[in-house]
Amino acid sequence: MSDNPSFVLKGVLDVEIQQKPVPEIDRNEVLVEVKKTGICGSDVHFLVHGRIGDFVVEKPMVLGHEAAGVISKVGSGVTNVKVGDRVAMEPGATCRKCEACKEGRYQLCPDVIFAATPPTDGTLARYYRLPSDLTYPLPPNLSLEDGAMMEPLSVAVHAVSKLGALRSNQSVAVFGCGPVGLLCMAVAKALGASRVVAVDIVPSRLEFAKAYAATDVFLPPPMEKDESRVAFSIRNAQAMKEKLRIADRGPQAIDLVLDASGAEVSIQTGIRITKSGGTFVQVGMGNPNVNIDMFVVIGKELVIKGSFRYGPGDYPLAIALAASGKVDVKPLVSHRFPFTQAREAFETTRNGKSPDGKGVIKAIISGPDVDINEA
Repeated sequence: MSDNPSFVLKGVLDVEIQQKPVPEIDRNEVLVEVKKTGICGSDVHFLVHGRIGDFVVEKPMVLGHEAAGVISKVGSGVTNVKVGDRVAMEPGATCRKCEACKEGRYQLCPDVIFAATPPTDGTLARYYRLPSDLTYPLPPNLSLEDGAMMEPLSVAVHAVSKLGALRSNQSVAVFGCGPVGLLCMAVAKALGASRVVAVDIVPSRLEFAKAYAATDVFLPPPMEKDESRVAFSIRNAQAMKEKLRIADRGPQAIDLVLDASGAEVSIQTGIRITKSGGTFVQVGMGNPNVNIDMFVVIGKELVIKGSFRYGPGDYPLAIALAASGKVDVKPLVSHRFPFTQAREAFETTRNGKSPDGKGVIKAIISGPDVDINEA
């Protein structure tokens, strides 16, 4: 098909399906017919606020970046994939020349062209253009819907395996039981974590986390009247240590803490429960200005890292974990929408539940003219 219907963000809370030109590809690129795209929190943030940090939507932009599809066309220099291949799509093309790219940290490339990050169009269209090496053939036992989930799974792989350097028999705590937090738990479990603690303020999310990948869960107490965030985080950390018998050292200590919530009190609490000499990885984005007790950081000689997207090897490991059955992404897909109902998909994700009251974990939008049940 030669047409290219696309789901376009024109302004804050202003979206519509428009026809866009079919992208032209270079010799080392491929044209993918997009079959499935998951909705990410960043997509919703652009819809509601028109910006994330320094990334500002100044002109109409196609949304979506968690995607999988079928190769429709290949450039003359492409040898790794062929027309008809089912692929997961890594949505960030880098310059391959800068210091970060040459160091093998291409996620830090200053000139990255990332889907649905202004001004670059995203994957909620019939066709999307990518360098061929950013498309990863899917094993027969993974569906195209699974393929779309490789993007958030790669975020988790990057945070837990690469930055967190998790080793077998270590203990992990994850704050935030949204899709990325749940996948961080799943990756930790797959890599041999002896204990995976889930923390969230929503009991139903903790129930899901316990059934999915967590060994322990913790529901923080409510904040008291006039209690500061710092005071609350101190009390919260102490309550967590007492209830779950978490120590600062030894086998009961937490080796790796990941925050996938972005909430200030979660970050403050997480730093306090990380073991002496342990690692804290920030995955979620919330208020950019957070009050951190540097005495705790210094006194425990903590390693604190920020996690940004994914880098070399993260997609292949994500696919390997899913294909081997060590990580099951299927339970996270809670809602499915046809392309013509993309607006409703975003509203449902924004509201956190569908009109029938079912809570949203991950909503998947099928490509134009693709059945929601197509594998």
